[in-house]
Amino acid sequence: MTDVQLVELTVNSERHELAIPPRRTLADVLRHDLGLTGTHVGCEHGICGACTVLVDGRPARACLLFAAQVENAEIRTVESLAGPDGELSDLQRCFGEHHGLQCGFCTPGFLMLAEGFLAEEPGATREEIREVVASNLCRCTGYQTVVDAVDDCASRRRASLQAALDTAGSTR
Repeated sequence: MTDVQLVELTVNSERHELAIPPRRTLADVLRHDLGLTGTHVGCEHGICGACTVLVDGRPARACLLFAAQVENAEIRTVESLAGPDGELSDLQRCFGEHHGLQCGFCTPGFLMLAEGFLAEEPGATREEIREVVASNLCRCTGYQTVVDAVDDCASRRRASLQAALDTAGSTR
């Protein structure tokens, strides 16, 4: 007899109730139970970062977490980045503009790592971005284009925020 447990997960703002084995990883639940195949599984040891998702806004390796561990957390996958009409997010556009991807296998992990990092550190320097990006592995890009993409996105977000603040200040 296979032991299963009932787990409620919130993934990309949708609530799911699943009967799963207690030791089923979050990566496996996302890919196999929920059909969210944007989360890639590379090493299954938490080293490569291809499976990076956001758990309560913070980057986490989905291959290292049991789904039951994140039952009351808000989980975001790469599928959450695009708009409802499929329009790419600013970060995704920057990756494309700067050629921050080649084969694409590591890209979802980099996107989620960067999304979480920029939310916490909107004023990040290139050196800080480079240090964070180094925690994920890529065999194709050499990382410079990934750093360029994340840095450009951070700059654009800061400029957009400053413009909004300037506009709000001028209406007072």
